Amino acid sequence: MQTSKTRRKVAPTAADGDSGDKLDQLLLSAAICNGEDLGPFVRKAFSSGKPETLLHHLRHFSKSKESEIEDVCKAHYQDFITAVDDLRSLLSDVDSLKSALHASNSQLQSVAGPLLSSLDSFVEAREVSRNVTLALDSITTCVQLTELCTRSNLHLSQNNFYMALKCVDSIERDFLYKTPSSTLRTMLEKHIPAIRSHIERRVNKEFGDWLVEIRIVSRNLGQLAIGQASAARQREEELRMKQRQAEEQSRLSLRDCVYALEEEDDDGLGGISDDNKDGYSNGGNGMLGFDLTPLYRAYHIHQTLGLEDRFKQYYFENRKLQLTSDFQVSSMTPFLESHQTFFAQIAGFFIVEDRILRTGGQLITKMEVENLWDTAVSKMCSVLEDQFSRMQTANHLLLIKDYVSLLGVTARGYGYPVDALLDVLSKHRDKYHELLLSDCRKQIAEALSADKFEQMLMKKEYEYSMNVLSFHIQTSDIVPAFPYVAPFSSTVPDCCRIVRSFIEDSVSYMSYGGQLDFYDVVKKYLDRLLTEVLDGGLLKIINTSIHGVSQAMQVAANMAVLERACDFFFRHAAQLSGVPLRMVERSRRQFPLNKARDAAEETLSGLLKQKVDGFMTLIENVNWMADDPPQNGNEYANEVIIYLETLVSTAQQILPVLVLKRVLQDVLSHISEMIVGALLGEPVKRFNINAIMGIDVDVRLLESFAENQAPLLSEADANQLKAALIEARQLSNLLLSNHPENFLNPVIRERSYNALDYRKVVIISEKLKDQSDRLFGTFGTRGYKANPKKKSLDQLIKRLKDVN
Repeated sequence: MQTSKTRRKVAPTAADGDSGDKLDQLLLSAAICNGEDLGPFVRKAFSSGKPETLLHHLRHFSKSKESEIEDVCKAHYQDFITAVDDLRSLLSDVDSLKSALHASNSQLQSVAGPLLSSLDSFVEAREVSRNVTLALDSITTCVQLTELCTRSNLHLSQNNFYMALKCVDSIERDFLYKTPSSTLRTMLEKHIPAIRSHIERRVNKEFGDWLVEIRIVSRNLGQLAIGQASAARQREEELRMKQRQAEEQSRLSLRDCVYALEEEDDDGLGGISDDNKDGYSNGGNGMLGFDLTPLYRAYHIHQTLGLEDRFKQYYFENRKLQLTSDFQVSSMTPFLESHQTFFAQIAGFFIVEDRILRTGGQLITKMEVENLWDTAVSKMCSVLEDQFSRMQTANHLLLIKDYVSLLGVTARGYGYPVDALLDVLSKHRDKYHELLLSDCRKQIAEALSADKFEQMLMKKEYEYSMNVLSFHIQTSDIVPAFPYVAPFSSTVPDCCRIVRSFIEDSVSYMSYGGQLDFYDVVKKYLDRLLTEVLDGGLLKIINTSIHGVSQAMQVAANMAVLERACDFFFRHAAQLSGVPLRMVERSRRQFPLNKARDAAEETLSGLLKQKVDGFMTLIENVNWMADDPPQNGNEYANEVIIYLETLVSTAQQILPVLVLKRVLQDVLSHISEMIVGALLGEPVKRFNINAIMGIDVDVRLLESFAENQAPLLSEADANQLKAALIEARQLSNLLLSNHPENFLNPVIRERSYNALDYRKVVIISEKLKDQSDRLFGTFGTRGYKANPKKKSLDQLIKRLKDVN
């Protein structure tokens, strides 16, 4: 083995005094030993032109190194000899080892041969076992797969799609990639999507059928819900009616009665039965009449298929399209006939959506339902606006309003806001009442024109109850004997029925419209009905169709009865509006038919005056220059009194006392004016004191007639009747007075002659002829003195003329 020696670097040294060649030689040797670049030495030699020196130095260096090389070779040779000896020794050892290994190998081969045969048999058996196990596993997998496929087919045949999908998912998850058969795997890869598509199609078909069916069901459901709301409202109205009857009887001080208002059981009709409030029916129709099972199964299947969002969108879009189609109003069918179906369809739609929202598991969100409802409300408002603007019959508006209000009650029960719908109803309140007033105007005109103005005959008690008690126009709580002749004609109950119907229709329109206190509105239109329609109709009939005293008397009697009826009208409106009666009684107002009442009394008075005028024409037969005063009054006065007594005996049967008093007062005042007018008129040129005494007797007879009415009227009313003759009485007193000049005394005049016009007094006084002024009156009366009364009267005339 050779040892390597590290080459040492030789640093050149030069002894003092060496020559330049020696120095160059040393430098060159040092550079070669150090392995440096000899290029500078070569360039220097050639540049100095002495390359031979360089060669010489190189040869000298080469010779100096030969001895060193020789020493190194000798050292390496010894090492080589030693290594060869070691190799020879190693070769003998290797041969010994080879012989030992060969012996061991022969021994191992003889021993391991049988073992290897056994090992081969074991490996072969293990491989067979592994193949058998693999075959068994494959068979087991195939058996399980087959069972799942069979179960899936069974579920499919039984339309149990969810379980079929579960089987398919289990096949795909657990067996598809473990199936040893590539053919079977290919078959599964092909049929699994086909089965899912088949199930999706079947479920979508069922869902489509459900969508078609639910439209019919929704309409029936809406009609049922609105019908139940109507029934609940009817029970509420009946309860209120019982309460009003109790209040009315209590108001009439029937303290001996005990009233108990019992509310009937709803019997499940107060609202739609909803046993499964938080679930859905699995096929039973029940009260609801609709089944959500197909919908929820389709939703569940799509969730299983991973298509939940797509199904939600599909459901929402289809339901939105259905709602849009429900908004269509047929132009071929009048809205009055189709409005119930229209609103019931929408109501049923949202009842279904409310159930789905509560039980559908996020199939539809609350926001989506609210958006659909807002759209529906907007469309219904638009339809109502359009249809109401076309309608010209109040009853049609009322029918639709009632159904819309029931729709509002039903929708509010499910949490849907209906303020916009109620606003539309309130907006058309004025139009409805105008149409209602127009209808009542026609009905009242027909009732008035059909009336013969004869007292109404009632043969049975039910007629009395229907025509009198129902309007509280009876004057006594005692039921009369039948047949009963009422003091009014058929116009009164006919008009009362029309007004009562108006009140009930008005209250019906205003009720359940979102406005709780609507009595003022009902009262306003009731005032218009009475003052404009009924009062106007009565005025027209009075001015155009009343030509006889009996007719005029009947109309005046009717007005008195209608005055009592008007109190009933306002109380009835208050009761229906839920306003306490004490508030109505506290705010009583004047009689709304006062124009017709005044016209009726004026017409009656006018006709009576015409009759009286006929008798007063007999005043022309009075002897104004009679020698003796008539003791029993003049003929005209007796005829008038006979007529007035006959009139009173007839009128008191039908006319109220106050009306009769006002009419008689007007007639007596007219008679007084006629008497004064006769004295004042041109036909009477002169009259004497005997004629005035006869007039005084006539006035006393008339005053006696007035006083005789005290049992019928009252003492005060009889005095008022007597006061109606005050002008004729004061004139008679003045002309018969011994001191007529007292008329000039303001105090006496104000006390005793305040009804006399001094101008009339002048004219009449000038016509008074004294007894001494008769023709040939101076014969045989030569000692006759002038009458002081005549003298005073002449002075009175002169003074009055001066005043004039």
